[in-house]
Amino acid sequence: MPHRWQDPDAYRSRAWELSQRQADLGWTEAVQAPGERARKKLDAVRKWNGFVVTTGQQPALFTGPLYSLYKALTAVRLAEELELAVGRPVAPLFWVASEDHDWAESNHAHVVGVDNELHRLEVPDRPGAGTLPLHRIQVADAMPRLLDGLAELLPDTPVAADAVNLFREAYGAPDVTLASGFQAALERILEPFGVLFVQAHDPVLKARARPLLEAAVTESADLEARLADRASMLERAGFHVQAPIMEEGVNLFVEGPGGRERLYRDGDGFRLRHSGEHLSREAVLARIAQEPDTVSPNVLLRPVVEADVFPTLSYVAGPGEMSYFAQLQPLFEAFEVGMPVIHPRFGATLLERKIGKVLDKFSVSEADLFKPFHELAAEIARDEVPEDVRRALSEIRGGMGKGTNALVQASRAVDPTLKGPIQHARFLAMDAYADAEKKILQAVKRENETALQQLEKARLHVAPEGKPQERVLTPAYYLARYGAEWVAGVADAMKVALPPDSDSK
Repeated sequence: MPHRWQDPDAYRSRAWELSQRQADLGWTEAVQAPGERARKKLDAVRKWNGFVVTTGQQPALFTGPLYSLYKALTAVRLAEELELAVGRPVAPLFWVASEDHDWAESNHAHVVGVDNELHRLEVPDRPGAGTLPLHRIQVADAMPRLLDGLAELLPDTPVAADAVNLFREAYGAPDVTLASGFQAALERILEPFGVLFVQAHDPVLKARARPLLEAAVTESADLEARLADRASMLERAGFHVQAPIMEEGVNLFVEGPGGRERLYRDGDGFRLRHSGEHLSREAVLARIAQEPDTVSPNVLLRPVVEADVFPTLSYVAGPGEMSYFAQLQPLFEAFEVGMPVIHPRFGATLLERKIGKVLDKFSVSEADLFKPFHELAAEIARDEVPEDVRRALSEIRGGMGKGTNALVQASRAVDPTLKGPIQHARFLAMDAYADAEKKILQAVKRENETALQQLEKARLHVAPEGKPQERVLTPAYYLARYGAEWVAGVADAMKVALPPDSDSK
């Protein structure tokens, strides 16, 4: 059964489930432990048959949006807390989704430059982009220009060179891919926190996942039925189904003529979605056994693979992942794999002191910055209109209404049909004063143009493109401005505090 992430007994229960499995530390051969702290953590997990808190993300240029870093730091803090709760070593483990093929989501990074503009740095398309797994597409030829561009955009601070060098080293290998550069950069950023890493295409991981992937083929019809039943139940209850269940779909991708293609049942065999190539059941099973690097789980099966291969005490999930985990219980049950406790990742909005001063100056909240800027500027301008001007306009509107009503009443004795022309005259006058008010607002905007530009810059940092900062901006700017101390500060703010026992929840 699913666990409640706020309940410390849920983690103890999951730890007990894992302790019933036969001790097998072969999974540790699939992970990398960069840095002394990570190596010590992995050694402790090996020695005491410990656990992991996992999280993961699709790779992206220059580590992509901030939320990837926040996922990792949440896993760090949760692992520290769970060591106390379960009495065994617990290590944070980051799954690099190197087999994903969504090039458009991975090939770019957004940076606020020293010119206070939002810049998109992008790797040009190349053969296989959008069809091959990311770990198969080398990007070294594009990196010098992108790294130089990043360096030009970052502020000139005492720690900026360290930030630039971090990315140059991470993405400077002659065979670098978006997946390997992503991991290398996160390894350097997170080294003080002892984070372990695993690439989705790691040969040891693939070998240990083989029985489950084979069952995904042989039991595909039953698995689809279970997932469809769960999806229908969720929809009847009024919930949105995050991952649609495709008719005849198998929860696997196979690399074929069309790149990484979804596998579908087709008669007594299978077919690949885009190329239409037909594969027998024996051929698919042979692929899994002989060419495991060409077969990979889809978004629904991947968490089951992870929990089956690793002693996963908890998984740190983003908001979207939290939704689709509600669909996954039937898969965990079908494979007889225990579901880890799903813990939400921390979110954050970084407010630099200069940004906070601007918000205070205009009495603007973070939420206000998500409005279209012309609407926000108009609201600010209205607030800046002098009080005597606002009072005069209000008196005109009120007086005009009273005067018009009085004239209509008085003119009835002269000619009852005069009501229409009188009211029309009032509408014309009101329109004229509305135009005057617009001109007043425009004059106020011009007078406060410099201040409004400050507000627009604040919006760029907090709500770039009208989206949450953590879903757009790369950490590069903050590393260049504040260095490694910034990462430590964010980590310190991400406190995980479980109640001491279930009675206090």
